[in-house]
Amino acid sequence: MDKVFVMDHPLIQHKITLIRDKNTGSKEFREVVKEIAMLMAYEVTRNLPLEEVEVETPVCKTKSKVLAGRKLGIIPILRAGLGMVDGMLSLIPAAKVGHVGLYRDPETLEPVEYYCKLPADVEERDLIVVDPMLATGGSANAAIQFIKDRGATSIRLVCLIAAPEGVKAVREAHPDVDIYVAAVDEKLNDHAYIIPGLGDAGDRLFGTK
Repeated sequence: MDKVFVMDHPLIQHKITLIRDKNTGSKEFREVVKEIAMLMAYEVTRNLPLEEVEVETPVCKTKSKVLAGRKLGIIPILRAGLGMVDGMLSLIPAAKVGHVGLYRDPETLEPVEYYCKLPADVEERDLIVVDPMLATGGSANAAIQFIKDRGATSIRLVCLIAAPEGVKAVREAHPDVDIYVAAVDEKLNDHAYIIPGLGDAGDRLFGTK
């Protein structure tokens, strides 16, 4: 599981249980996904580089630290990834937001791109790709490749729940991409749904079927 980070913080694990529950409605589901995304952003950004600057407090001058280096970008995979954006932005509001639109062909289960709009300076940013579910890894791999094709060189993938098959697929296709998840579940079923998972994240976020 090298470069795969499972976030076992008690608050994250508690909130994951809430969104697994089939009786959690769309309003609460959206709120909790946002909260989990914010908590995960805290962990994902733990190793951002710092530099020392001089500031003047009401008492005296002092040295203190600020973020250094490359700027951040958040790239949700549409549509379910949208549910994680606000939580991340609440912690890193200066980040630019891009979008990658994919859908899974119901016959082949392969991802098809229908939209991709990224920050103009994508090659200069540390990008955080977000999608609640990492199932087969097909959509994540395709999105990461689309982003790389447009010049990005620093990418992290953040998902709430993953299947072992999806983690393996991303690790093999993009070994340079760190993966952050709140839970790695048992397996995929015959319809490529994560077991036990939480159902269709997009439908539960937006109240669709």
